[in-house]
Amino acid sequence: MSTPTAASGDAQNARVTEAVTFPDLYEASISELQEGMQKGHFTSEDLVKAYFARIEEVNLQGPTLRAVIEMNPSALAQAKALDLERKLSGPRSPMHGIPILLKDNIATLHAEGMFQFDPCSFALLGSVVPRDATVAAKLRAAGAIVLGKANLSEWANFRGNVPSGFSGRGGQSSSPYVPLGDPSGSSSGSGIGTAIGLCAAALGSETDGSIVSPSEINNLVGIKPTVGLTSRAGVVPISEHQDTVGPMARSVADAATILAIIAGRDPLDNFTLAQPPVVPDFTKALNPDALKGVRIGVARQFASRNSAVQAAFNASVDIIRGLGATIVDPAEFPDFDELQASNNETIVLDTDFKVDVNRYIAGLLEVPTGVRNLADLIAFNTAHADEELVPPFWTDQSEFIASENTTVDQAYFDALAADKDLGQTRGIDATLKMFDLDALILPTSNAAGPAAIAGYPLVTVPLGFLPPNTTLAPAQPTRSTGPNKPFGIAFMGTAFSEFKLISFAFAYEQATHNRLKQLAFSEAIPKTQLQDIIGK
Repeated sequence: MSTPTAASGDAQNARVTEAVTFPDLYEASISELQEGMQKGHFTSEDLVKAYFARIEEVNLQGPTLRAVIEMNPSALAQAKALDLERKLSGPRSPMHGIPILLKDNIATLHAEGMFQFDPCSFALLGSVVPRDATVAAKLRAAGAIVLGKANLSEWANFRGNVPSGFSGRGGQSSSPYVPLGDPSGSSSGSGIGTAIGLCAAALGSETDGSIVSPSEINNLVGIKPTVGLTSRAGVVPISEHQDTVGPMARSVADAATILAIIAGRDPLDNFTLAQPPVVPDFTKALNPDALKGVRIGVARQFASRNSAVQAAFNASVDIIRGLGATIVDPAEFPDFDELQASNNETIVLDTDFKVDVNRYIAGLLEVPTGVRNLADLIAFNTAHADEELVPPFWTDQSEFIASENTTVDQAYFDALAADKDLGQTRGIDATLKMFDLDALILPTSNAAGPAAIAGYPLVTVPLGFLPPNTTLAPAQPTRSTGPNKPFGIAFMGTAFSEFKLISFAFAYEQATHNRLKQLAFSEAIPKTQLQDIIGK
């Protein structure tokens, strides 16, 4: 998608000396933005101004999507400095001058002028962190600009039975594809903002589905990395055994570009020390012929119950076969019934959260609310119920309470071991080995669970949309379904198989280009473009 414009020759457009085609910010890729800045057609400062204007149009006005909780007051100054650096010494990386959103549970420095970080709850609002989250620091070092913080399901959907996309501080976010639609979570704002071009891309975090699900529902590519490929230092935790941070983008190429920058070892997160000594350059995985000669298993036990999703998924199997892959269909998980019946993940997450969040809060330099631990969080919400426990949909904190009542005991260690056995040894790894597979494919809506307990990677890519005659569900407060709701296909593999999965996802994406077969609903698409900003 692009918007042509001709140079006027006046002072306002002095940088443009010939006809220029500006990239449409709804779909603009990182490489297109980089090329435009290199050619002098626009600057990073122009980009920041344009994205700010687009956020203003739809975030708290118009459809009130509530995707962005806070904009970075330092972003324009950073953009100016990076524009000057580009002129003097060239770009630092493919992310130089590229504005992105961070999920609000990812820490940013106090000096930047934002509320540093919080999990979109008032309980830790204004807390001072000791440093940038490692992933944020890596992006900054590469020249990326933190445009702002994205709304999320409060406490990464771990407070209780609360609609996805709600936080006390950010309010209820909603989908740009279905009016008042469920945006999914917990990386809700990252998904919404990237889907309609409020940023070039975003970071999300996942414990079980929180990158791939909002990526699917918002018609994006999402990469949930192997636990330990990207650092969690500076990210509000749920579970050190399942948490991971990854990119959400409009294309596989953009997601791979970001993952290549944020991956790597970090002494602040000892799980990263288990990764291979050399991190691949994931941009080298962008091979349209990558599916030729590989073996792909179809995980039929995880089939969707929706007939439209299943029909599109079946068509995708044929497409992947046509791209040269040997299809093994079905490729059954030998421990599927045990996986479905297991309650081990609940034990692990409830226990981990209490330990990990207490440790995290203890590491903050300042907590203005005086909250010190999970028990204090529960008490804070009760005392501030008018902000946090808002009726009729957002009153629950049952997960907090269940977690507070846990202890690190033998049942916890048994559950950890059982999850590893079910997810890795007798689950994903056993299935790949049994059928001699390079990867598995399945509908994204059913992919998160096995990969979550295994700590293994997933890549989701747009697959299709529900039919236009789909019944619009009632808003309670968001709609569970409706016409044109997006859905995705997921590529699943063993530990640290991201390079393979990205290559397969890219080949599929290039053969289908499903994302632009349906746009967001018209009111949710911002109108501001670069040509409206340049020279003003």
